[in-house]
Amino acid sequence: MRLISTICFILLAALPARAEPDPNGEPIEVMVIGTWHFKNSGADVINVDGPNVLEAERQQELADVVGRLMTFEPTIVALERVTEAPDYIIKGFHTSPPDIMATNPNERVQLGYRLATAAGLDDVYGIDEQPSDGEPDYFPFNKLMEHLGATGQMPVFQAMMDEIQNTVATEMEAISGLTIADGLIRVNEGLLSSPELYYLMASFDKGEAQPAAELQGYWFMRNTKIFSKLLDIAEPGDRVVVIYGAGHKHWLDHLAEHTPGVTLVDPVPYLRGD
Repeated sequence: MRLISTICFILLAALPARAEPDPNGEPIEVMVIGTWHFKNSGADVINVDGPNVLEAERQQELADVVGRLMTFEPTIVALERVTEAPDYIIKGFHTSPPDIMATNPNERVQLGYRLATAAGLDDVYGIDEQPSDGEPDYFPFNKLMEHLGATGQMPVFQAMMDEIQNTVATEMEAISGLTIADGLIRVNEGLLSSPELYYLMASFDKGEAQPAAELQGYWFMRNTKIFSKLLDIAEPGDRVVVIYGAGHKHWLDHLAEHTPGVTLVDPVPYLRGD
C-alpha cells in the first residue's frame, strides 16, 4: 500500500498545477449567477421572500439586467431544472405562452428565458440534479435532525438556525429596496452565496456519528453532477450563463475555477454594467 501511495504521489506531482485548456485556446467560459428564488416555494431550509418581480417597475429592471448580461454574449443559458439526458433541453421554453413574463415570477423564466430570448438562442438547458431510484438523498437533513435530538444538541442548533433565518430576512429586506441588478450584485458578493451554514453544521457531529459531514459530501456531489451536465452541453468557445439558487454558487464557482478547460467569469462587473 505504501508503494502504491508513493507512485500516486509521484504521478500527481508530475502533473502541471493547472491543465492547459482546449488546444485551440478556447476555454468554456462559465458565469454563475446566484439568485434568491423569485417565487418562494417554501422547500428550502432557509426560505426567503423577495420583491414582486411581476410589477411593471421590476419588469423594467429585469430587462435592464438582461441588457447588461448581453455584453457577455452568452451562447448557452443553463437553469435549475431537471430535464432528460442526453440533451437536457427545457422543452417548455418553446411552448411558453406569449404573456409568460407577466404571469410567471420564477427566476428561470424572468432571467433565464428572458436572457435566452434576447440572445436569440434556440434552446435553454436544465442541468439540475435530484435523486432518482438507487441514488442518495443529496441533502439528508432529517438524518442530521435525528442526530441532534439523540445528542441533546437540538436547542443550540435551533437557536443558530433562528439567528440565521432572522439575518437572512434582514438581508432580503435590504435587497427588496434595491433594483434587481443591485440585489443580484449583493447576493453574488455576500451572505446568500456564503457556504458558512454548511460548515457550521459540521460542528454538531459527534464521534463516528457524522451526519453533517455526510450532508456536505452529498451536497457537493449534487453540485458536481450539475456541473458535469453543464460540461455535457458546452463546447470549447461557449459562453455559459448559469442561473441558480444562491446556495449553489460557492460550489459551482469552485468547480468552474478548478476544472481544466473552463474559465470562471465574475457576473458582478456585468451586473454593474461596467
